[in-house]
Amino acid sequence: MTIRQKLEIIQKMLGLTQTKLAEKFGVSFAAFNSWWTGKSTPRPKMQAAIDNLFLEVTGQKIIPSDQLTAKKQALRKKSEEHKSVVNEMLANPDIRDQFILKLTYHSNRIEGSTLTEPDTAAILFDNAALPGRSLTEQLEAKNHQTALNYLFSHVAKKAKIDEGLVLKLHGILMNGVRPDAGAYRSHAVRITGVNLPTANYLSVPKLMPEVMGNITTKTKDIIALSASIHSKFEQIHPFSDGNGRVGRLLMNAMLLSANFAPAIIHQEQKQLYYTYLYKAQTKEDQSQLEDFLCEAVRDGFKILERTDKR
Repeated sequence: MTIRQKLEIIQKMLGLTQTKLAEKFGVSFAAFNSWWTGKSTPRPKMQAAIDNLFLEVTGQKIIPSDQLTAKKQALRKKSEEHKSVVNEMLANPDIRDQFILKLTYHSNRIEGSTLTEPDTAAILFDNAALPGRSLTEQLEAKNHQTALNYLFSHVAKKAKIDEGLVLKLHGILMNGVRPDAGAYRSHAVRITGVNLPTANYLSVPKLMPEVMGNITTKTKDIIALSASIHSKFEQIHPFSDGNGRVGRLLMNAMLLSANFAPAIIHQEQKQLYYTYLYKAQTKEDQSQLEDFLCEAVRDGFKILERTDKR
């Protein structure tokens, strides 16, 4: 595989412009463009950096256990600095609204929404109706806001994270969008873009209690547990639509209950997210998904502490 081919795959997976990708490698755009066009060859050290990033974005990288452990320990330390993450969010409307905006915009965008972040902010906080924009997408944004507010209140009350919560969240998300809101699917579905079988719809009512029962497992590693539940939930694909959004809401309910900040999975990272999720579901290796979630939770703590620059 040529340098150009590797760089094209890296660019697609990271969702970066060539300028931003050059910055990531710490070189000028002129130097990067010279590699891209084949006018020059990266030096061995930079070649190794390209190869390493290529393995990372394609799901082939082995994450050293000590590196992953260090990231998790750093997040636990962050958690210990906050008495109650969810109550801190609820007590500070600017922080709560920033979480609602970021989580709604990115989660819906991952699922194909065409709304921009400013569009989403206008819909959520100004109750604006945007002409020329999909009415369904605008309703989905408002529904996601309602679901998040419900989730935050649910966690603050220390209520159970169970099957009832999952069905409630789906009911809120799909209210006015689908007639089967709040109910499991009654037909077969496929996950587009991957060769991954979903559960037979007749098995969903049996499989979901089994997965949700694992949430109560006592653990000091909420990242690993969240990754495991999320990958299993998405493979079951219990609903006709909204599985990704509900799955991410469920994961964030688990994180908040463990006093971790919500995971901010940016829409630009969609392909990486899907690659690591698929690897966890098919290779019995969720290390890259866990590493990815660590970074996403770290972004959540930046919002909580008002240091987010994105």
